[in-house]
Amino acid sequence: MSIVYALATPPAQSAICVFRVSGQDCLRFLPELFSSKLDEPRYFYKTEMYSKGFFVDSVAVVFFKGPKSFTGEDGFEVYAHGGLAVMSKIVEAFTNLGFQEAGPGEFSKRAFLNNKISLSQAEAVSDLIEASSKEEASRVSMVLSGDFESRVFDFSGRLDALRVLVEGEIDFTDEDEVFVENLADLRADVSSLSAEFSSFAGACSSKKNNLSKPRVLIAGPPNTGKSSLFNSLLARNRSIVSSVAGTTRDLIDSELVLQNIVLTLGDSAGVRDTEDLIEGAGINISFSEIKNSDLVILVFDSETKDSVSFFKDLLGENECLLVYNKIDLSDERPEGFDLFVSAIKMDGLNDLRKLLDKKLSNSKSEPDLSYLVRERHVDIFSEVSSRLALVSTSIESNESLDVIAENLKTCRDLLAEVVGIKTSDELLGEIFSSFCIGK
Repeated sequence: MSIVYALATPPAQSAICVFRVSGQDCLRFLPELFSSKLDEPRYFYKTEMYSKGFFVDSVAVVFFKGPKSFTGEDGFEVYAHGGLAVMSKIVEAFTNLGFQEAGPGEFSKRAFLNNKISLSQAEAVSDLIEASSKEEASRVSMVLSGDFESRVFDFSGRLDALRVLVEGEIDFTDEDEVFVENLADLRADVSSLSAEFSSFAGACSSKKNNLSKPRVLIAGPPNTGKSSLFNSLLARNRSIVSSVAGTTRDLIDSELVLQNIVLTLGDSAGVRDTEDLIEGAGINISFSEIKNSDLVILVFDSETKDSVSFFKDLLGENECLLVYNKIDLSDERPEGFDLFVSAIKMDGLNDLRKLLDKKLSNSKSEPDLSYLVRERHVDIFSEVSSRLALVSTSIESNESLDVIAENLKTCRDLLAEVVGIKTSDELLGEIFSSFCIGK
């Protein structure tokens, strides 16, 4: 395979950027790229990077010799200053040497193809990056650790043992050797396997349903400081703030990282009667988004506090937090509010973050589910459970052993797809195309 490189950190100005390189014989380029002699693998060297004799940056470099690397190939990583110009110069240096830009999931795919990780573990790498809470990350880590794969292999081995008995009985019918002495014992073994597998499958849930970030919408009357609160929670100016009512006319979304969870935070247009068509369209969007949100932060101030009941009626059964803003302008603390804040002065915002974290973390908690897996895994497990039930029925009905053997084989092949022992190129392409660049 070719030598590939990728920026493993976001393509934005930062303190440090990290580039990854992998490919057979890529280490022969180290003397050409770096001024220091690099002798020891897994050791960080502080050195200077050059491209065609021209200085690029002062960097840190660590290299790995295959197969003792993530991909199983020779590889190295470059830690440079996170300036956009520096990143551009490093890319130019790699392309000058004939390195190719890596596609999504290229490094994880090579790790899988080189038998460093199973397919389910490769998928877990991507899912861990996407996890939106500590609980979800923990459940994905159960897959990444190999525990999930170990359970799948255990069931595969037990299926093989049953197949040996059934297929041995089929192949040696005319011989003295007896493989299946009692169909009742066979049925009991299948039933035991089926029950344990169903319990295992029940401990798995699809990441499609679990990795969606909870949605929180900031809403309320105009000019109560909704956009200021939005910007302050994000610690950056994302929404336009103005004393003119109706400034926010469209929905603005951004990601908010809390201690235990990541959520999508939305800033909506203030709700009021208006003849402005554009503002009215924004208000209609607000109405729609309120219904689709997991939690609504209703923001009021001294001039709008009397409209609380109207907005609570508007929400219906939607969960909300009542926030009284602009406490820097008044000592008034009306009853019925959950929090008192000053978005401008940043007062009370830590309490708001903690409350959001607590409410949304609790709502997503599912301690009875051990593994967070791909939807394809859930579908496969459902098919295996159905096939095992058919085997039990076939034994009970005294059907042909050929039918029983075929269903057991199908179950075994399906489990092989989970860990990637038997996987089509098309499926592999689909899986790894969803990965981020540099992983």
